[in-house]
Amino acid sequence: MHVLLVLDHPYGVGAGGDVPHRRSLVVAMLDAARDGLERAGHTHETIDLADLDPAMTDDDLVAWRRQTEPRADVAALQQRLAGADHLVLAFPVWWMSMPARTKGFLDRVLTPGFAFDEPVPGGRLHRRLHRLQGVTALVAMTTPSWLYTAWFGAPARRILDRGTFRLIGIPRVRWIAIDRSAQRGAASRQRALERVRRRFAALRPLTRQSASAVVSSS
Repeated sequence: MHVLLVLDHPYGVGAGGDVPHRRSLVVAMLDAARDGLERAGHTHETIDLADLDPAMTDDDLVAWRRQTEPRADVAALQQRLAGADHLVLAFPVWWMSMPARTKGFLDRVLTPGFAFDEPVPGGRLHRRLHRLQGVTALVAMTTPSWLYTAWFGAPARRILDRGTFRLIGIPRVRWIAIDRSAQRGAASRQRALERVRRRFAALRPLTRQSASAVVSSS
């Protein structure tokens, strides 16, 4: 499998170490995921969104509506996504949602004519990303997971799952979170990162039978 990892954190891909005020648990999770993928023999590449303009411009919207060639930066991201069997979105949960660049990635990259078709306006969307088998959200947050779900309704998870990828026909959407991030000591963080590493080492392609099971259970 080929996995595309998309990082959204201001510190960038080099922040997985232990440098005060320049360290990110999300980046450490991304590093653990890449270790796990390499254990399993998967190939991978990483996109750092730190330099991406998250806002959809008027040119972006015109290209969306006319389904014409997008701007060069968007076209390059689409080309890399088109070559992926699995997508990983890595980001911190801020104000119970994803940061702006992750939302901008969704808005600007998942365009009609590329990610889906909409034969009837307002009707069912038809899948175009046929190679993409699944999506994993890899997140860190200070809120306990039970509270994020029970009180806040898990907004980022719902947006990515039902509101985005299942809507365009991607049946396998996973959520891997390290919660209470500010309360964890070094040993607790390392145990959590090892769990991330093991989960990605266990990542397998969807067979036709398992894909049907995912769809039927959604």
